[in-house]
Amino acid sequence: MISCEKAAIICNKAQYREATFIEKLKLRFHLFMCKTCSKATKKNTQLTSLCDKANLHSLSEQDKLKMKEILQEKD
Repeated sequence: MISCEKAAIICNKAQYREATFIEKLKLRFHLFMCKTCSKATKKNTQLTSLCDKANLHSLSEQDKLKMKEILQEKD
Protein backbone atom coordinates (compact mmCIF):
# COMPACT_ATOMS: atom_id res chain seq x y z
CA MET A 1 0.00 0.00 0.00
CA ILE A 2 1.21 3.52 -0.77
CA SER A 3 1.81 6.13 1.94
CA CYS A 4 -0.63 8.93 2.71
CA GLU A 5 1.87 11.44 1.28
CA LYS A 6 2.07 9.53 -2.01
CA ALA A 7 -1.74 9.23 -2.07
CA ALA A 8 -2.04 13.03 -1.75
CA ILE A 9 0.32 13.52 -4.70
CA ILE A 10 -1.57 11.04 -6.85
CA CYS A 11 -4.89 12.60 -5.81
CA ASN A 12 -3.70 16.00 -7.05
CA LYS A 13 -2.40 14.48 -10.28
CA ALA A 14 -5.70 12.66 -10.83
CA GLN A 15 -7.71 15.86 -10.47
CA TYR A 16 -5.64 17.45 -13.23
CA ARG A 17 -5.88 14.25 -15.32
CA GLU A 18 -2.14 13.62 -15.03
CA ALA A 19 -2.24 10.34 -13.06
CA THR A 20 -1.55 7.05 -14.78
CA PHE A 21 -3.99 4.13 -14.65
CA ILE A 22 -1.75 2.29 -12.17
CA GLU A 23 -1.50 5.37 -9.93
CA LYS A 24 -5.29 5.66 -9.93
CA LEU A 25 -5.62 2.00 -8.93
CA LYS A 26 -3.12 2.46 -6.10
CA LEU A 27 -4.99 5.57 -4.96
CA ARG A 28 -8.37 3.81 -4.95
CA PHE A 29 -6.98 0.96 -2.90
CA HIS A 30 -5.38 3.38 -0.46
CA LEU A 31 -8.61 5.39 -0.14
CA PHE A 32 -10.53 2.18 0.54
CA MET A 33 -8.18 1.38 3.42
CA CYS A 34 -7.50 4.90 4.77
CA LYS A 35 -10.57 6.85 5.87
CA THR A 36 -8.55 10.00 6.64
CA CYS A 37 -7.26 10.25 3.07
CA SER A 38 -10.70 9.36 1.76
CA LYS A 39 -12.24 12.32 3.58
CA ALA A 40 -9.42 14.64 2.47
CA THR A 41 -9.86 13.53 -1.15
CA LYS A 42 -13.58 14.27 -1.02
CA LYS A 43 -12.91 17.75 0.36
CA ASN A 44 -10.25 18.38 -2.29
CA THR A 45 -12.64 17.26 -5.02
CA GLN A 46 -15.35 19.58 -3.68
CA LEU A 47 -12.92 22.50 -3.65
CA THR A 48 -11.87 21.83 -7.24
CA SER A 49 -15.51 21.64 -8.27
CA LEU A 50 -16.30 24.95 -6.59
CA CYS A 51 -13.32 26.62 -8.28
CA ASP A 52 -14.49 25.31 -11.66
CA LYS A 53 -18.00 26.63 -11.06
CA ALA A 54 -16.61 30.03 -10.02
CA ASN A 55 -14.91 30.28 -13.42
CA LEU A 56 -11.67 31.52 -11.87
CA HIS A 57 -8.89 32.79 -14.12
CA SER A 58 -5.21 33.27 -13.40
CA LEU A 59 -3.07 36.13 -14.58
CA SER A 60 -1.29 35.86 -17.89
CA GLU A 61 2.50 35.58 -17.84
CA GLN A 62 2.73 39.15 -19.15
CA ASP A 63 0.50 40.45 -16.33
CA LYS A 64 2.54 38.53 -13.76
CA LEU A 65 5.78 40.10 -15.00
CA LYS A 66 4.21 43.56 -15.01
CA MET A 67 3.00 43.10 -11.41
CA LYS A 68 6.43 41.84 -10.36
CA GLU A 69 8.10 44.92 -11.87
CA ILE A 70 5.69 47.25 -10.06
CA LEU A 71 6.33 45.51 -6.74
CA GLN A 72 10.09 45.66 -7.21
CA GLU A 73 9.91 49.38 -7.97
CA LYS A 74 8.15 50.00 -4.64
CA ASP A 75 10.94 48.33 -2.62
